[in-house]
This record gives sequence, structure tokens and C-alpha cells, in this order.
Amino acid sequence: MTTDIRFDTYYRYDAITQFLHNWPEKYPDLCRLSSIGKSYQDRDIWLLTITNFDTGPDTEKPAFWIDGNIHSVELSASSAALYLINHLLTHYGSDERVTHALDSRVFYIVPRLNPDGAEWALADDPIYIRSTTRPFPRTDQLDGLIRRDSDGDGRVLQMRIKDPNGAFKPHPEHPRLMILRQPDDLPGGDYYRLLPEGKIQNYDGVTIKLAPRKQGLDMNRNFPVEWTPEQVTGGDYPASEPEIRSAVDFIVKHPNITGAITFHTFSGVHLRPPTKGPESVLPTRDLRTYKTIGRKATELTGYAAISVHEDFAYDPKSYIKGTFDDWMYEHRGVYAWTTEIWSPQQQADLKDYHYIDWMREHSAEDDLKIIRWFEENAPEGYVDWYEYDHPQLGKVELGGWHDIYSWSNPPHKLLEKEIAPLAEFALYQCLISPRLELHSVDVTSNGDTHRIRLVVENTGWLPTNVTEQALNMKIAQPVEVDLELPEGARLLMGELKTFGGQLAGRDHRSALTIWSADVTDNRLKVEWVVAAPSGTTVNLTAQHDRAGVVRTSVVLGNH
Repeated sequence: MTTDIRFDTYYRYDAITQFLHNWPEKYPDLCRLSSIGKSYQDRDIWLLTITNFDTGPDTEKPAFWIDGNIHSVELSASSAALYLINHLLTHYGSDERVTHALDSRVFYIVPRLNPDGAEWALADDPIYIRSTTRPFPRTDQLDGLIRRDSDGDGRVLQMRIKDPNGAFKPHPEHPRLMILRQPDDLPGGDYYRLLPEGKIQNYDGVTIKLAPRKQGLDMNRNFPVEWTPEQVTGGDYPASEPEIRSAVDFIVKHPNITGAITFHTFSGVHLRPPTKGPESVLPTRDLRTYKTIGRKATELTGYAAISVHEDFAYDPKSYIKGTFDDWMYEHRGVYAWTTEIWSPQQQADLKDYHYIDWMREHSAEDDLKIIRWFEENAPEGYVDWYEYDHPQLGKVELGGWHDIYSWSNPPHKLLEKEIAPLAEFALYQCLISPRLELHSVDVTSNGDTHRIRLVVENTGWLPTNVTEQALNMKIAQPVEVDLELPEGARLLMGELKTFGGQLAGRDHRSALTIWSADVTDNRLKVEWVVAAPSGTTVNLTAQHDRAGVVRTSVVLGNH
């Protein structure tokens, strides 16, 4: 048996499945594998639960959710999740932070939420789609250029065609690089049409259009938040897709989940809600906390942490709906992030570019910097143009960006360097979760009458409710304290079940000493008076759905 895994390659479903089965065999006390459901093509959606089970079951500890590869070609998202798993398991017992995290908390990790789409992307004859392989919104393929490997070399590249009215031309200093023509470029130049590699269904010999995707559904528009039918990529109804329904069902049934990261590509950025409006719509405390976590994310990974609406909107007059991070924050009341792995622009040291706007318009100098970076560091990312006798278009040239290993994902040899810091960010977010712990338990006895005092406290940085949004949505249950009396004991004062509200964290303590007041609002004190013979054992339980469970017992007597 081997659990050796390398992070200079991208794994197919069967290999990932084998790793996920091997790890629990090697680390039986630290991880357990389960399937949360089946994909459209009937593949198991694997989830690995990672915690020290000797310190308690996973459902009684604060948890952190990780998933990756909801979009089919975003393969490094799976790699980031697998790297985190390997890091946690191999560093338990030697790394103090990892050890503490697994002793006191739990990770729920789904490395590949969309196994079908990734299999298509990694196939010998690859097919690149947005997410699920389910045909949507139609079952037939409409006419036009269908992006596929045309020449059978296992790559889906670009295709350029000589055309005097084409919109692209070779860079004057670097002819293999194609750049946009200037508005005033004169006729008679060396101009091309630039298209995806592929074949045209029902070509009329003149017009070339892109065929609508037969698989046009985006599973990151299928979560049950702000979902509307006019967003035609969002599925038939919220959580209509089996992959999303499986994740939603698991998350809702595990209220101990206190935060989340969904790994995507690309842009080299951590995205946070809101998507639907300016950040001012968030509760003030939540916005401050989001920004604090974001600063740490940037410190650990080098990626900026930004608001989707403020800095990553595709269209300032509309917004995307049904996204994971919005659902987790808006409906589940936890801090969730979409981490977009990898940025060729950052690798080429571009400055002050704006993520989405840059994709629409940028200078030829930017393109030149990027291709030169690839030529020096990952030359396989850009392919020299070569002639190909296209069955419909005649003589064309194939080449250009090998997108899946240049833009959509890091080149193989750079993968580990890119994803390793993301494990530290996940660990940080897990460790800041609320954590209910025993502060003290005291008994004062007078004959057969006993006063019991239990004090529990939240030792985590975040409050037990995690966010103000959780309180607004009324989904954060209060701390519950239960007194269990044996036969022959009577309760004289107090209640068998006490609800104690929420316990504060340290997330909003003032940093300025003269105004600081480190009050004990993170503690809960509960008292009872019990009549029972000395020597009677009484059991006490304090629990919070997000902060965990504390169990203790006391022996009544003359103290």
C-alpha cells in the first residue's frame, strides 16, 4: 500500500479515489472516507473527514469545509484540496498548529466536487466544458464551431486563419504572439482570425460562429441563494444538480461547519461576498471580520482578498446568482471564500491590472511580458504555430496558448509551489473557529444539599454564532447546558436544560489599550442546587452546534 502523492501532475478520478482510500488505511485514527452522493455520470463524490477521532467524534467539534474542481478544467483546485489533506495527515504530531487543529476541530474535504467534468478535461481526447456533463438547457448540439482536439494530439489549442479583415496580428517584436489590431491599422497587413481549435457543425462555407455549449450549465450558479430562472446557466431549480444537492445536503446536516473555502481557478485572488451589491450591505462587524481574515489570507498566500461586487463583477449592471460563497454566508452564516488559484499576470509581474476588466482590454506590452515569462519558465504553455489541413477550413495553423496548463491551471512543475500556501490559509481559518471548552466546575455541599456551578467558555477567536448574519437568519442556536440527575436526586434550583445565548470571541477586541475592556462575555455560568446523597455522580453537558460539546461529571459530597 502506498499513499505517496506528487504535486507535479494532475490526477484522474481513479487515482484520486485510490489516494482517498489509502489514507484512512494508513491514518485510521485521523481520517475517514465517505461518499456524499453520486455525480450525473454515477461517480461517487468523495469526502474525507479529518480529525483526531480519539478526542471525540467529528460532529462534536467545530468544522471547516473545503471543496475543489466544481468547474471541469479547474484541475489545480482538486490539487489544492489533496495537498491540504496530505499536509494535515503527514504533519500531525510534528506541527503544533496542525496537531492542535485536528485534536480540537475537523476538516470536511471534497477534492473533486465535479468528477465527471474533470474526467472529460483529462481524457486522451479532451472535452472542455464549464461544469457538469449533463446537457443543458437543450439535449441536442446546435450548429457552430465546437471546441475540440482536431488533429488528435491530445491538446485543445487555438486556430488562426489568414484573413485580411481579421481582428488579430502578430506582435511586431514577437511574431508567434497574436495581439489585437489597432483601430486604425491600415488594410493589407498580416491579419488573422483567431478561434478555438475545433470543428464546425453544419458549416456553410462562409460564416463561422461559436456553437452554444451543449453542456451549458454552471454548477456554481445552482446553489440556493438569489437563484432565478432567467440566469439560464443555473439549472432547472436551486440544487437541481446531484453534485450540488449532495454538498448542500451534507452542509445543512452538519451545523458544526463554521467556515469554508471553495477552490477555483484562475486569477490569484480570494473572493468574498457580497456578489449582489456593495460591501456596505454586510453587517458592519461581519465586514470588518471578513477584511481581517482577508488580510491574513494575503499575508499567507500573496493573493489579494477582495469583494466580488466591488472588484470582480463581470457586469456592473448585473450580478451572478446561486454561488457557493454567497449561499454559505447569506444562508449558513459563515465566512466563505472562493479562492481563484494561479495568475499568469502576477507571474509576469504585471502591476495594477484589474481582474475582469483586464480580460476585456489590455496592452500588447502585457501580452509580451506574459509570453516571455512562459518562454523562460514553462515553454509548454505556448505552442508554436504549425500548419494543419482542416477538413472544413482548409489550410489553417494550430498553436498558441495551451490553455489548460497555462491559464486555467499552473504548468505541472509549478503546481506545488502555487498551492502549498493555500494549506496554511485553510489551517488558519479552521483555527479561528469558535471552540466551547470547560472553564471550571465547582460543588459546595451542606449535608445532602449541593450547589453546583459550571462555567464554560468560548476559546476561539470567532464568536459562537460566527457571524451577525447567522443571528439575522436565526440559524445559530444558543449554548445549551444539560444537567443529568441519577435516580434519587432532586433538582431544588435551576433547570435541567439551560439556554445561554451566544458567547463572544476575540474578533472585535480593541487594540488600543486605554479603551480596551477584555470582559468575560466569552463565558457562561450556570448554577443548580441539588438534593442527593453524598457520593452521587452528576453528569453535565454543554453544547453549541458550531462550537462543539463539553462533557464533565462531578461527585457530590462535602467539598
